Amino acid sequence: MQKQEEYESLIQVIENKFHTMSKTYKEIAHYLTQNPNEIPIISSQELAKRCDTHPSSLVRFSQMLGYKGFKELQNIFRMRLSQTAPGFESRIHSLSNDLTKKSKNSEFSFLKDLVLTDIASLEELLENIDTKSLSRATEMMLKAENIYLLGQLRSVPVVELLRYVLTMLNIKTVLLDSSGGLSTHMSRLITKKDLLIAVSFRQYATEVVDIVHEVADREINIIAITDSHLSPLSQAEILFALPERKFSFSRSLAAPMCLIQALSLMLASKTKESLMENNE
Repeated sequence: MQKQEEYESLIQVIENKFHTMSKTYKEIAHYLTQNPNEIPIISSQELAKRCDTHPSSLVRFSQMLGYKGFKELQNIFRMRLSQTAPGFESRIHSLSNDLTKKSKNSEFSFLKDLVLTDIASLEELLENIDTKSLSRATEMMLKAENIYLLGQLRSVPVVELLRYVLTMLNIKTVLLDSSGGLSTHMSRLITKKDLLIAVSFRQYATEVVDIVHEVADREINIIAITDSHLSPLSQAEILFALPERKFSFSRSLAAPMCLIQALSLMLASKTKESLMENNE
């Protein structure tokens, strides 16, 4: 089995077992899937600390997945990282070192930490994005009669930017605005000819999760932008998982913003091609 296939197989096993895991195991699973490039370069003690658990829990978690211990599980992440683009491993390692260095609480240190986090997020986006999903998502957006957008809390800037861009492309767009408590009622107007694009990260907005589940039950196409394949938005037809580097106050929106702009550019290109074909 190829290195990438071993990693993908591991993630699939975690996804399948996730709903039966204990709270501690779920926390470990979330960290593994959201920070795959950090796992090869940190110790089990440090990982246990970040998951608020004991190193022995990592051993038992690994054994539950069919490995002899945590080192064998960690080796899957190491092999995956070694297979990435040349220089990527060293860049991630360098960024991780910069992020973990103790710095003075100056204005510049806050700015530097945020910029380094954004760079790391964009590097990971570039390396991990599924190009087939990008193409499929663009086709779904192009064919949809109406595109409904859903995002609350810190996801609001993402859907607001997407609404602006889609409107500029003359694409029928409806924002499921939470003001007035109408989001859930508005979502019931979505038909199978439409498309829902939902954005949500931990801690997931309850109304967003509920709407996604209800719309998915009606077999309507959904594109989700979230932080993990273990997200409650996993019922989506296409899911873009953008791992979140833990920050105490705010998450970086660099990767999701870049992703939706890329989708918009691809959609604009497809729209232009379609117009040229119709005019021939």
